[in-house]
Amino acid sequence: MSTRTTSAARPMTRVRWLESSALSGVWKRETTLFRRYWPSTTFSSVVEPTIYLLAFGIGLGALVPVVVGVPYIDFLGTGVVATAVLFSTAFTAMFQTFVRRVFQRSYDAILATPVDVHELVVAEASWIAAKAGVYGLAPLLVAMAFGLDPSLGMLLVPAISFLTGLGFALFGIWTSALVPSIDSFNYIISAVLTPLFLVAGTFFPIAGLPGWAQAAAQANPLYHCVELVRHAAFGFVPLADLWHVAALAIFAVAMGMLAIRSMRRRLIG
Repeated sequence: MSTRTTSAARPMTRVRWLESSALSGVWKRETTLFRRYWPSTTFSSVVEPTIYLLAFGIGLGALVPVVVGVPYIDFLGTGVVATAVLFSTAFTAMFQTFVRRVFQRSYDAILATPVDVHELVVAEASWIAAKAGVYGLAPLLVAMAFGLDPSLGMLLVPAISFLTGLGFALFGIWTSALVPSIDSFNYIISAVLTPLFLVAGTFFPIAGLPGWAQAAAQANPLYHCVELVRHAAFGFVPLADLWHVAALAIFAVAMGMLAIRSMRRRLIG
């Protein structure tokens, strides 16, 4: 009787949808690995967008010195932040997730611990997005070296880059669970990521595009990232910026649902 009473009186331990111990465990693994390969991944994530900035900024900047009232190097430097985020999240998530799932079988080992598929996906995506929050600062620093004036709003660029990177990291994880082979990523890069990269307002204002192209750009998450970063540098537009944040949040949630569902099907069946 006493045993029953004690057992009944003891509160049940509630298992949360996302356990902090599971997330921190995956993050600890990622940080351990990152200490080994950080030079190569940081080099590619920072240098490639910087090359775009220097090539287009100096080359086209000599022909088109001012765009929408700001020097072209400033216009481009704030826009290339989105490119840095894209390169350091979607590409990383696609290839890294596929290799770990198919070739290394790392995820099978992780799921043998108290980590569920959705916790694995969220932890992996948030880690990739956290790195993007740092890498996104590189183009701004280069643009500052060429004359971009710093502003207090730029302190929010890491948060903007994180939110954008979270959506694209989840996109990469989702697509990695869809493709039959690693070579299939070429279709996604050419047919999806390249158009998003080109029609985001990074290199030229979308106002000069046809109406249908402007409407398509509004559905491009990179466009919303570009607009937020530019507003952070040159002055916020509250109502418009709320819409940009909401669009990025919706993109991240949608990609998260697809990524978790597809990875669960791949890893558990």
